[in-house]
Amino acid sequence: MWRGLDNSAYRPARRGGAAALGLDLIKTGVLAAFGTQLRQWLARGTRNRVSAAFWGFVATLGLQSSTATAVLIASFTARDLVRPRMAQAMMLGANLGTAVVTVVLSSDLHWLGSALIFLGVWLSKGGGAERSRAIGRAVLGLGLMLLALQLLGAVTAPLRAAPTVAMVLSALADAPVIAAIVAALLAMLGSSSLAVVVLVMMLAAAGVVGPELALTLVAGANLGGAVPPFLAVQGEGIAARRLTLANLVVRASGALVVVIAADPLARAVSQVAQDPANFVVLAHLSFNLTLLLVFLPVLDGVGQLAARLLPTPRTEDRTAQSYLDDSLLGMPEMALAVAAREALRLGDVTGAMLGRARDVLTTGEEAAIAAIAGLEQEVDGLHEAIKLYVARLNRGALTAQEERRAQDIMSYAINLEHVGDTVNRGLAGIAAKGRAKTSAFRMKGWPS
Repeated sequence: MWRGLDNSAYRPARRGGAAALGLDLIKTGVLAAFGTQLRQWLARGTRNRVSAAFWGFVATLGLQSSTATAVLIASFTARDLVRPRMAQAMMLGANLGTAVVTVVLSSDLHWLGSALIFLGVWLSKGGGAERSRAIGRAVLGLGLMLLALQLLGAVTAPLRAAPTVAMVLSALADAPVIAAIVAALLAMLGSSSLAVVVLVMMLAAAGVVGPELALTLVAGANLGGAVPPFLAVQGEGIAARRLTLANLVVRASGALVVVIAADPLARAVSQVAQDPANFVVLAHLSFNLTLLLVFLPVLDGVGQLAARLLPTPRTEDRTAQSYLDDSLLGMPEMALAVAAREALRLGDVTGAMLGRARDVLTTGEEAAIAAIAGLEQEVDGLHEAIKLYVARLNRGALTAQEERRAQDIMSYAINLEHVGDTVNRGLAGIAAKGRAKTSAFRMKGWPS
C-alpha cells in the first residue's frame, strides 16, 4: 500500500507538473481513504436520477476532477455495479462538480497552499492509520494544486502582456469555431478542463480576452474535458464506452449552442457578473448546470443515441472484457466485488458448457465437442485470473468478513473449474465414444 511519497504510482503524474501530481494525489488519496464508502454511497445513490446526479457531484468535489470521476463511474458501469442510465446522471452531476471546484479555486486561497502541503506531508509520512496517511496525500494534492495555480499566474503574466498573444486571441475572437477547438485540444492535452478554464479566467481578468471569446473558450474546454475519459475506457467494454460517449455528446451539444449563440449568451452572463474573472467562473458553472437541467429528464434518449452511435459488436471477445481491475486492489471491498462478478461470468461459461454437453449427448455432433473444448479453455483462463487476482489482495488489510468472502469466491471458482473439467473429459469423452460407435442417448426420459 502507501508508505511514502516515492510510490511509483506518482511517477507519471510528476511528468505532468504540480497540477497533475496534485490531482493524482487527491484522487488516489480519496480512493484509498474512502474507496469502500464511496462505492457504497454511489450504489445507494443510484435509486433515482436526481440522487445519482447529486452523488456524482459529491464524488467530484472529493476527487477534484470530473475526468477521474468519469473514469471511475465508467469502470463501475462496465462491471454492472451501476446501471447505465443512473451512471449518466452521475456524469452530469460530476460535470457540475468540477464547475464548483473552479468557483473555490478562483478565490484567493494561494496563501493556503503552503500550509496544506506541510499538513499533507506530515500526515502522509506519519505513523498513523492507513486512512490518515491517505487523507494526508489528498490534502497534499490540494496544496500542490493551489501552488500550481499561483505558479500558473506568475508564468502567464508576461504572456498576458505580450502583443503577439493579444493579436492571436483577437483573431480567435473572429473565429469562434477555431477558438472552441483550440480550447478543447488544450483540455485534451492536459486531461482536465479545469486548468484551461482557470487559464481563461486569468486572461479575462487581464483584459486579454473579451466576454464572447471567454465564453467560447470555456465551452471548448468543457468539450475537450470529455474526450480523455472516452479514450481511457476503450478497454472497459461496451457499457463504459457508451457512457463516456454519451457524456461527450452532451458536452458537444452544449458547446455547439454556445458557439452559435455566443453574443446573446455573453450579454446575459455579463448582466450578472461584471468582473471578467467572475464572468468566466459563472459561465463555466452555468454551462454545466444548464446541461444537467436539460439532459437529466431525457437520459433514456441520450443512452439510445449512444447505443446507435456505438452498436454492440456481433462477435465480442468475452475474455477481453474482464471485470478484474488492478486499480481496485488497494480497496478490498471493491476488489472482491469485481472478483465476485468475474466468478459469476465463469459460472455463465460453465453453464454454456453444460448446454453444449447436452447437444453432444443427444446428437453426437463433432462441432459441439470442439465447442466444449474451447469453452473449457476459457473456464481455465477465467479461473486462473480470479485466483491470481484474489491472491494479490493484501491479506493483512482484509477484515475477517472480507477474508471469508475471498475464500468463498475462490471456492466457487475452483468448483466451477472442476465442473468444466468433468464436462470436457467426462461427458464429452463419453459422447465422442458413442459417436465413434454410431450410437446416441435415447430422448425417452430426457428432462425437458
